[in-house]
Amino acid sequence: MFPRILHIGNFSLATYGVMAAVGLLVALSLVVKAGRREGLNPDLVWNLGILAILSSMVGAKLLMIADDFSFYRAHPSELFSMATLQAYGVFFGGLILAIAVSLYYIWRHHMPMLKTCDVFAPGIAVGHAIGRLGCFAAGCCYGKPTSLPWAVTFTNPLANQIVGTPLGVPLHPTQIYEFLLEMANFFFLWWLLKHKRFEGQVIGAYLFIYGFGRFFFEFLRDDPDRGSAFGGALSVVQVIAIAMVIIGGVLWMRGFRAEAKPAVATAAQ
Repeated sequence: MFPRILHIGNFSLATYGVMAAVGLLVALSLVVKAGRREGLNPDLVWNLGILAILSSMVGAKLLMIADDFSFYRAHPSELFSMATLQAYGVFFGGLILAIAVSLYYIWRHHMPMLKTCDVFAPGIAVGHAIGRLGCFAAGCCYGKPTSLPWAVTFTNPLANQIVGTPLGVPLHPTQIYEFLLEMANFFFLWWLLKHKRFEGQVIGAYLFIYGFGRFFFEFLRDDPDRGSAFGGALSVVQVIAIAMVIIGGVLWMRGFRAEAKPAVATAAQ
């Protein structure tokens, strides 16, 4: 665990921030490359990527604050504390706002909706994966105590001070779980982008795979700001994950049905 890369006087360079920046740059470069290969305007793809990144940062923080609104209402100064500013936020908040803003941009510039979303799907996966390594370094998004042989024990007091990471306790390495899921997701989506059978197949696969995995990973997470739904039976994030699985499944069913129609029409003739 290595929360800071550099600390000089009042200046500090957080490992998470560096890893998040690396993840975003890698993701954006891959998205532009994929967009050019798919025949999309690279300038529009680049601008859309920058807009998505900025909106995702805002959305992640907003959902984090919304999940713990009672605390921030009682302590408004914490909105501008180092803990809040350095926190990653809730990934789904960033994803939702980024999708909403991106859909408007796509519509405004008359870009092909599903094709553009397909191009962005692998980039989202790999950028998120690299960002999770930053989470691991910072100690945030930590898991529940466990006796499994691959448990991790955090010891850096700075992590406890900034994000409340339990020290000296073997925990599920939930950050690494998500890193592995998203890297596997990325390689599959990158392959699928070259072999897809219909528009929307790649983004549908991303939504289904990540939503499915994240739903179960939530049971292993122990950091605060999870939010609660259905009387605490599920977290807010799990509800969003279920919605992602449903939307991804609908996109796949829609695509395969559209494929089947010409075949049925040909057979009827």
